[in-house]
Formats: sequence, C-alpha cells, structure tokens
Amino acid sequence: MDPRRFSDLFIFNRVAEERSFTAAARGLGVTQSAVSQTVKRLEREMGIRLLSRSTRSLAPTAAGERLLATLSPVIAELGAEMDALERLREEPGGRLRVTCGKHAADTLVWPAFSRLIAAHPEIEGELSVENGYVDIVAERFDIGIRMRDDLEMDMVAVPVGPSLRAVVVGAPHYLDTSDPPRTPRELSAHRCIGFRNADDTLSPWSFEKDGQAETVKVSPSVVVNDGDALVRAALAGMGLAYMLEDLASPFLGDGRLVEVLADWCLRFPGYHAFYSSRRQPTRAFTLFLESLRQETRESR
Repeated sequence: MDPRRFSDLFIFNRVAEERSFTAAARGLGVTQSAVSQTVKRLEREMGIRLLSRSTRSLAPTAAGERLLATLSPVIAELGAEMDALERLREEPGGRLRVTCGKHAADTLVWPAFSRLIAAHPEIEGELSVENGYVDIVAERFDIGIRMRDDLEMDMVAVPVGPSLRAVVVGAPHYLDTSDPPRTPRELSAHRCIGFRNADDTLSPWSFEKDGQAETVKVSPSVVVNDGDALVRAALAGMGLAYMLEDLASPFLGDGRLVEVLADWCLRFPGYHAFYSSRRQPTRAFTLFLESLRQETRESR
C-alpha cells in the first residue's frame, strides 16, 4: 500500500470519530482545508463516497462504516502498541549484555552490575568476562568496558573508572639476592615475570618520569596469563612483576611484596564504557551506566 494512503486513512478515521472536519483538524494540528482535501482525495482514489455531508452534520456512509469496522481497531491497536513501546523506553526491564576483562569485572563492573540487578530484578542481565578482543556489535553486547587505547574509532567511549597505576614489585627474598633497579633499563639484569595477553602478545612495561616516557620489553623467565597467577609468582620470589597497583596493594601493605621504580610509575586514565554510536540506549543501559559512574565516585 502507498505509504500516503495510510496517512489518508488515519485522517479519515479521525474525521469519522469527531464527526467534524474542524474538530479533526484541531486535534491533528492541521488546517480544516487540509483535512477536507485529504478525505476528498481518498474518496476519489477509492472511487466511492465514505462520508455523507450536509450543512449540519457529517456521518460515514455504508461504505465508510464498513471501512471503519476494519480500520478503527487497527489504528487503536497500533496506538496502544506505540504507547507500550514508549513505556518500555522509560522502564528498566529487558535484557542487558555486558562484556569486560577480569580486572575490570572484579574492581568496577561486578559491583555496579550486581547493584543494578538487585535494584531492578526485572532486568535480564548477562556479564561476560573475557580478556580478549570482543566485537560488541557482532556479538550483540549492549556495552563493553575496556581501556581507552583498546577501543575502536567508531565507538562512543565514556570514562567510568578511577585512574589506574601500574607498579613493579618483587618479594623481599628475591630482592635480597640482587640490587633493586633504579631505572627501567636496569630491569635487564633481573628475572622478570611476563604477562601474556589474550592475543598472544606479552604486555610491555611502560614508564614515565620528568616527561620522559619509556617502554621496556622484558625477556621474562616466567610467563603467566592470569592476574592472580602473576601475583602468586611474585610472592613466590620468581622475579619482578609489572601489575596494576590494586592487585599488589594487599601484599605491599603487609610487606610480602616491595615496590621498585616507584618514581617511574605514574597514574593513567582508567576504564571506559563503550558502545556503538548507532545503538539506541535503553533505560536498562542508562541505569547501568549511571551505576558504573556511582561506583567510580565511591571508589575515589
């Protein structure tokens, strides 16, 4: 059917309901002349009179009544469905799929995710924890949480986590065997514990001091691919390890690990929530993003 025909039928239905061109025009926000011309065009194209007009009254003809018997329920049902969709946009129900890495899940995402689901149990939540690259559009995730440097250019990115800091640490009994490094270049004289990323690369060790940035690719004697294993290897005295500060903090506090190169380890921007610029945010999505921001505020 010609799309314009549906518009004409809608106007005819309104005129028949109001029994007045003037009242229908007022409700539709158009001129009385426009409404009258639309009905005339519809009658001309259909080749049949739909409305009986007089100077005092307006009423559907027999053909008009027959058309209205089918048309009115359809328009009413469509209007009800549009209202329901509008309410759905405002209500937090529905499905929310989130992807992030393990560290982000432990420190930021899980607290926000669990708070949201507890407050809105009608949301069907799914949290996928994986350190490798995820195409959130192809995999149909609503939102992902990653470092800014790992994001694609066509994604909308919103900062959600506190700034982070990486540290170099070792067990005291390891450091008793050799002098602590004073510069990143001196790491070559140490046993180091490497971290293998999901894409099979080894994480570089990045440093900065007095505006001078330096990245070191260590030759590790031990390699792991899990943050907890990285901590355990350092505690066991297998060498120096480069890790996010919050992983090491409990053991720095009780002396089981010692930080080195502290003046070379500066803070850097933390996690970002990212999503496709072409997606239409749902109410559940908006609430989750706010929950992430709340978690960020509380962690400062």
